[in-house]
Amino acid sequence: MIKFLSVRALVNYIQEVKSELEKVTWPKKEEIIKLTLIVFIISGVVSFYLGVLDFTFTKLLELTISK
Repeated sequence: MIKFLSVRALVNYIQEVKSELEKVTWPKKEEIIKLTLIVFIISGVVSFYLGVLDFTFTKLLELTISK
């Protein structure tokens, strides 16, 4: 945790943080929406793939154990 020795140090820290945040190039709303959709789509595909693998291996294990 950050420890401040004085109120002056805290104020200086906050001013520096504000200054750095003003330098950030924030993405446009359209870009955020586009990238969020890509993340959802990839997450869905990976989830489906893992679900198919889980189902397949579960059925194979059931077949192996039942014999």
